[in-house]
Parts: sequence; C-alpha cells; structure tokens
Amino acid sequence: MKRLLILAASLLGFATAATAQEVALGVWQTEVDDGAYAHITIAPCGEAVCGVISRTFNAEGEYQSENLGKALVIDMLPQGGGAYEGSVWRPSNNKIYIGKMDVNGNALRLRGCIAGGLLCSSQNWQRLE
Repeated sequence: MKRLLILAASLLGFATAATAQEVALGVWQTEVDDGAYAHITIAPCGEAVCGVISRTFNAEGEYQSENLGKALVIDMLPQGGGAYEGSVWRPSNNKIYIGKMDVNGNALRLRGCIAGGLLCSSQNWQRLE
C-alpha cells in the first residue's frame, strides 16, 4: 500500500510539472525591438521550456534573419502560477540575461534582468497559436 501511495504522489507531481510547462507552450509574437519583431516557438526542453526564433519580420514584411532557429528563451523552469525563471538572449547585443517570464492566458511578459534580477527590461508578447 505504501508503494502505491508513493507511486501516486510521484505521478501527481509529474502531471503538475507537465501542466505548468504547458502554460507557455505555443507560438508567440514579440514586441518590435530595434525595428523588427519575431515569432517565438516555445516547446518543452527537459523539465523547462525553451523558445526558438521561428519567423522574423521588419517594416517590409517577413525576412530571413540570421537569428532564425536560435534560442531566445533558455531553460525557463516553471515556478507555479504561470511564472518561469531561466535565461533570455537578446539578439541585438548578443547578451544573455537572467530571464523571468509570466504567462496569463494569451499574454506573456518576458523580462531580461541584471544585478541579480533587480533591474529588468521587459516585453509583452501575444500568443498566436
């Protein structure tokens, strides 16, 4: 009986992690940054989620950026309540920052932070899929 309870608790913990991970999954549109915006495809990467640049756009329309296929959202671990923590890459300066992400329905707020997370710059994304 004890083994059955342990197994049930383990499965419940796994299901909760999968559900927390699924909140951010999908395709998201970024805000315009340095004259361009992108579609980011967020998918599982182990226990975390990662987001890859899947399409890029500028004032003339869609274009083939050198950043296509690169990870922008890196190893974001679910913290509960739609919150995630990991890393964020900013293509315009090629720097990686402490990343924080909050998902609420079809809205995602992504922050790149320095100074241990005290100073952050943020973007608001919209879910496309």
